Amino acid sequence: MGSEDLMVLGGGALQAVRPPRLITRAGIVKILLASQISPRARATLASRHELVDAVGRPEGELEKLIVGCDALVFRSGVQITGPVMERSAELRLVVRAGSGIDNIDLGYVEARGLRLVRVPGPGAQAVAEMTFALILGLARQMMIADRALREGHWIKNQVRGRLLQGKTLGVYGAGNIGLKVAQMGAAWGMRVLACVANPTPERARAFAELGLELEAGDALLSESDFLSIHVPLTEATTRLIGRSELTKMKPDAFLVTLARGGVVDEDALFEALEGGKLAGAGLDVHEREGEGAVSRLAPLPNVILTPHIGATTSDTQDIIGEKIVEIIDGFGSE
Repeated sequence: MGSEDLMVLGGGALQAVRPPRLITRAGIVKILLASQISPRARATLASRHELVDAVGRPEGELEKLIVGCDALVFRSGVQITGPVMERSAELRLVVRAGSGIDNIDLGYVEARGLRLVRVPGPGAQAVAEMTFALILGLARQMMIADRALREGHWIKNQVRGRLLQGKTLGVYGAGNIGLKVAQMGAAWGMRVLACVANPTPERARAFAELGLELEAGDALLSESDFLSIHVPLTEATTRLIGRSELTKMKPDAFLVTLARGGVVDEDALFEALEGGKLAGAGLDVHEREGEGAVSRLAPLPNVILTPHIGATTSDTQDIIGEKIVEIIDGFGSE
């Protein structure tokens, strides 16, 4: 299990919580599975441990099903609240099968001293590749050409795409995922600008060695032909890209976000797109997600919308699943 793939968070003890029971029965762990994982990993966990299926269940049912569980496994699309976790006095391990931790009560995790393990590495490549899928789709107007052809219209002479080579790619948040996107942009012959939360001369030199330029936010916005957002959702990044930021962008620029819904103000984005102040956008994350949720951007022809599938490749999920099995097996043998 490589340290580059796993990140562990923890904190102090919560006095009101009873001491957890010891895992006996030859290291069998009782696991609450709150999200889908790869079928192979699920089958392996079920054969070695006690698996409680809570995929797609509402919070009230999670509170009932988690009772007596030693571990919890989850992805995006489910809220892991303090009231859910406190229902199991035995709970000691929480596994995020991916990167983001905006859907779990971190305050409760830290106060109780739970071990929170993330598996961000495998998904980063998939999200970076998905970013370029959206960038290419926008650059070549694939959504417009596809829709027209399905309706019997041959618009070969009306579609005017753009090359990526020679264009400027702005990467807002050059962390684990953003850095991969930036390097892909450089490989395509793009000028790449990167913005990070804590710029330093050392980071600037490291980026320069990769052919990337470290820039402040305003320069990134005004110079980018393609702007790609890769920051976590926090209080500081909520509505990070709003009306003020969008007005600083070129009217022929494209915006892509695979960060989290809420980082981009979708009302402001709609106004910019409808008013011709932005050429197009690609969103894999949305302010409202789940069955029945319809994006306000849906009627616009210059937008690509996908249902939070950035990390959802069979290859990626198999790798993440293998690491989850390693984590649970290791926990059971402690």
